[in-house]
Amino acid sequence: MDQLRRRLLWIAAAMAATLAIGTAGFVWIEGYPVFDAFYMTLITVTTVGYGEVHPLSKAGRLFNSFVILFGVMIMLLAIGAMTQIVIDLELNQFFGKRRIKNMIDKLEGHIILCGFGRVGRGAADELLRAGAKFVVVDNNEDRVERAMKTGMLAVLADANRDETLRDVGIERAKGLIATLASDADNLFLVLSAKTLNPRLMLSARVSEESAGEKMRRAGADFVFAPYNTTGHRMAQAMLKPHVTQFIEFTTGQNLGLGDGMEVGIEQVLVDVHSPCTGRSLAEMPIRREAGVIVLAIRRASGEMTFNPPAEARLSGGDHLIAMGAPDGLRKLETLLERGNA
Repeated sequence: MDQLRRRLLWIAAAMAATLAIGTAGFVWIEGYPVFDAFYMTLITVTTVGYGEVHPLSKAGRLFNSFVILFGVMIMLLAIGAMTQIVIDLELNQFFGKRRIKNMIDKLEGHIILCGFGRVGRGAADELLRAGAKFVVVDNNEDRVERAMKTGMLAVLADANRDETLRDVGIERAKGLIATLASDADNLFLVLSAKTLNPRLMLSARVSEESAGEKMRRAGADFVFAPYNTTGHRMAQAMLKPHVTQFIEFTTGQNLGLGDGMEVGIEQVLVDVHSPCTGRSLAEMPIRREAGVIVLAIRRASGEMTFNPPAEARLSGGDHLIAMGAPDGLRKLETLLERGNA
């Protein structure tokens, strides 16, 4: 887009310079009034051929010959450049859409992010940081262009249309994040998405707290009220500053804490074929090799065990909620994978 603007500016500058030089030349050589000089230059470079506005002297006709030679050349170049721009835009749009469609068709187990406003951009940054596969859907051209400039896969479309959701592979998707402008739009989106893929995990944003229960009844697994949540956290920052700082430290939201340390909280799946299946936490070298802390175990049945005891045994399909450095969390994930002791 920047290259297109520069090309258009060069064309406009060349045409303006040609008209200005021609106008100044006819005023200086022939003594034309400014408007007559401009009109004479214009009909000359556009090859209209109305004839001389006023009779030209020999010097005037010599100057006019140069205006014809260079002016017409500039006009032809401008027309050619404009034609090339139109063709390039059409081709880029066609092949760009085709390339994006091919990339989306290859996605599986991805996340669909509907809406790229302030909340949507925050969600996209976190997905990008985590290396998750996702596609952005928004009906605002500037937002889509902004997403694509940052390396995201984005589509300009209405997220509340079933055709759009099918085009971004909702049948193969893992989850959907609804951050559209209004609660009504998000509610309609949740209903449509749940109909197209009942297994889809849904996370929705609500502006009004009263809309949260409706969103859950519609099928949303997680509902967030950003303004309400922000208000609670601001109050907690005053009442419990150290707790708030610790939470921000572990979630990576305050880079000024921890003296350069990097700590995160992740969920790690216990593979059903992992040698760790059936073993207790005490029998596993989690603290010694990975250096992480197991905060909770989310059982495959949905039961959550907070601060599990050392004798708690793991089963295939369980998730460990662990806190530690990124390298340690990766070691833990490797430890719980298939075929790793």
